[in-house]
Amino acid sequence: MSRVTTVSQALDVRGRRAAARRVVTDTMGDRRRLLRIAADATIWWAALYGAALLRLDFNPDRLDGFQVALLVPVAVFLQVAFGLLTGLYRGRWVNGSFDEVAAIAQSVAGVTAALLVFDLALPTVTGVRRPAPVSAVIGGGILAFLSMGGARYMSRRVIEGRRRRSLGARKPAIVFGAGEGGDRIIRAMLYEHGSPYVPVALLDDDPAKQGLIVRGVRVEGRRGDLAHVAAETGAEALVIAVPTGDGSLVRELTQLGRDAGLAVRVLPSVDELLGGDVHVTDIREPTEVDLLGRHKVTTDLAAVAEYLAGRCVVVTGAGGSIGSELCRQIAPFGPARLVMIDRDESGLHAVQLSLEGHALLDSEDLVLLDIRDRERVRRLFAEVQPDVVFHAAALKHMPLLQAHPVEALKSNVWGTLSVLDAAAACGVDVFVNISTDKAANACNALGYSKRIAEALTSHFGLHHPGTWVSVRFGNVLGSRGSVLTTFRAQLEAGGPLTVTHPDVTRFFMTVEEAVQLVIQAGAIGRDGAAMVLDMGEPVRIYDVARQLAATRNPEPRIVFTGLRPGEKLHEELFCEHEEAQQSAHELISYVEVPALDPDVVRLIDPSMPRDELLTLLRCLARRIDARTAAVDVEDVDGEAVLDLTLVDHLDPAAG
Repeated sequence: MSRVTTVSQALDVRGRRAAARRVVTDTMGDRRRLLRIAADATIWWAALYGAALLRLDFNPDRLDGFQVALLVPVAVFLQVAFGLLTGLYRGRWVNGSFDEVAAIAQSVAGVTAALLVFDLALPTVTGVRRPAPVSAVIGGGILAFLSMGGARYMSRRVIEGRRRRSLGARKPAIVFGAGEGGDRIIRAMLYEHGSPYVPVALLDDDPAKQGLIVRGVRVEGRRGDLAHVAAETGAEALVIAVPTGDGSLVRELTQLGRDAGLAVRVLPSVDELLGGDVHVTDIREPTEVDLLGRHKVTTDLAAVAEYLAGRCVVVTGAGGSIGSELCRQIAPFGPARLVMIDRDESGLHAVQLSLEGHALLDSEDLVLLDIRDRERVRRLFAEVQPDVVFHAAALKHMPLLQAHPVEALKSNVWGTLSVLDAAAACGVDVFVNISTDKAANACNALGYSKRIAEALTSHFGLHHPGTWVSVRFGNVLGSRGSVLTTFRAQLEAGGPLTVTHPDVTRFFMTVEEAVQLVIQAGAIGRDGAAMVLDMGEPVRIYDVARQLAATRNPEPRIVFTGLRPGEKLHEELFCEHEEAQQSAHELISYVEVPALDPDVVRLIDPSMPRDELLTLLRCLARRIDARTAAVDVEDVDGEAVLDLTLVDHLDPAAG
C-alpha cells in the first residue's frame, strides 16, 4: 500500500469522524430547540388560563363562558414563528442573556398583538363568542414573558452551578473591575474550556458597585481589601479587568497583588482588544506597556485628514522608532506622496516592509540621505515639493552626545537647520520638529541641541508662511536603546537589571500614542510654539524594574549604577519660566519658544575642544531660556549668557 493511499484513508477517517461529530452536535441542538419550544408552549397554555382565571376572580366555573382553549394552539404557532424570526430558537443568543431576553420580549409582544386581533376578530367572522377577555390576553402575554425569562434564568443558574462545581481544578482568582471588562472575563472564565481560572470574588473602587453580584460573583471590596479577600477566598491569582486603566493603576494593583502572594494577570487595553469579545486567552502577565504606557488618546481625524490627505508628506528619520510609526499612521490618511528619508538603510528596509508587506527597496519614496548634507537635502525638497514635513531625524543617546557634543551640533542643530532651510525654500504648509523633554531646563548636550532646534524652528515660524511647530515629549516605550528595551534584554540574559538611581523617574508613552498626538499637534500647532504632550505622571524606574524582575523565577538582582554625567534625576516637560497654555486638544498644551537667528549657529566652529563646545551649547540654550524668563544677561548660576545678537560674542570663553 502506497503512502499516498494511507494518507488518503487517514483523511477519509478524519472526515467521517468530523461529520459524525457534526451530526451529534446538530442532533443535540435540535433536541434543545424542541425542548425550548415545548417549554414555551406549556408556558403559553398556563399563562392564558392563569390570566383568564385572574380576570374571573379565580372562579373556574366562569371559564365555561369562554373558549380559552382556542387561543392556546394559535399562541403556540405564533410563538414558534416569531421565535424563529427573532432568532430565539436558532441558537443565536446565550441562554439567559440580555439579548435573549430582548428576543423573548419581541416574540411575546408579537404573539400578544396577534392574539388580540384573533380574539377580537373571531366573533365578527364566525359569530361565536370571544375566546377570552381582552385583559386576559394582555395579562397572558405579560405572564408568558415573565415565565419564559424566569425559566431561562433558572436554567442558566442551574447550568452555572453545575459548571462551578466542575471547576474545582481551576485556580481561584480575584477579578478587579466590576464593569464591562470584568463581566466579560468572568463569563469567559466560567464558560470557556481550558480556562485556568475560576472567579471567586470581585473588587472595584466604585462605591456604587460594592455588594454588586456579577454572574454570581460578588464585589467584596476595594483595592485596599485585596490581601484580606485573598486570604478569605484562598485566591491564587489577581486578574486586572480594566481595559481603560492607566499605567499607574496597573502598577499599584500589580504590587498589591504580588504583596498578597497572588499571580497577577491583566486584560489588555481597549486598543489591543480587537472587537468586543473577551476570551481567557486574552489574559496575560503585565507587560511594560501595561505598567507604563496606557494613555487614552483620541484624535480629531477630520482635522488630521484635512492637512494630510492628498498632500506630499516628508518624514525624516523614517527608519527610527518615531519616524517609522509616523509613516505607518500617516499612510492611511491618503497622502498624495509619502517620502521617507533616513541614512539607515536597514531602517528604510523595515519601514517599507511594515507598510507594503515587501521590502524591495525599489521605491522613489525611499530616500537614503543624511540630513547633514545640506545640498542634497535642498535638491530633494526642491524636487518633491513637500506640503508637510515631520522632522524626526536626530541623535538621541545622551551619554554618547555628552561625550561627543560635536555630533549633537552636526545632526540635531545643523541637520535640523538644513531641513528647515530646504522646507522654507519650497514653501511648506506645515513643519513639525520632533523635540524631547530633555530640551526643558537642558543640562546635557542632547538637551542643549534640541532646545536650540526648537528655537530655530520658532525663527522660521516668524519669517516664513505656514505653520512651524515643535512637539516635546518624554520617553517612548520600546524605542531602540530605551531603558525598557535594556530591561528586556537583561531579563532574557538572566539579569541583573541595572538602574542608575533608586529614585530616578521618567515620563513614558507608547510610540503609537505619542505619534497620534504628534500628528494631531501638526493640525492644531501654533507658530513659534512647542506643543507639549501630556505624558501622565512620571514613573519611578526602580518600581518598574522590581515588577519586571518579579515575573522571573529566580528573580534577578537589581544593581544601581549611578547617574551619568549630564543626567537628571527627574525629567521635566517645561522650562522653569515657561507658562503652559491649553491647546484645542486635552492632552496637548503649548509654550512659546523664543526665536534664534540661524546665523548664530552657522558660525560655530566644530573643531573647538569638547568642553568649550559644551559650554557654548549650554550658553546658547540658557540664553533661549533667559529670553523666556525676560532676563537680559545672567542666569541662575551667575554665568554670563551670550548675547546672541552679536556674532563676536560667540567665543565660548565669554560663557
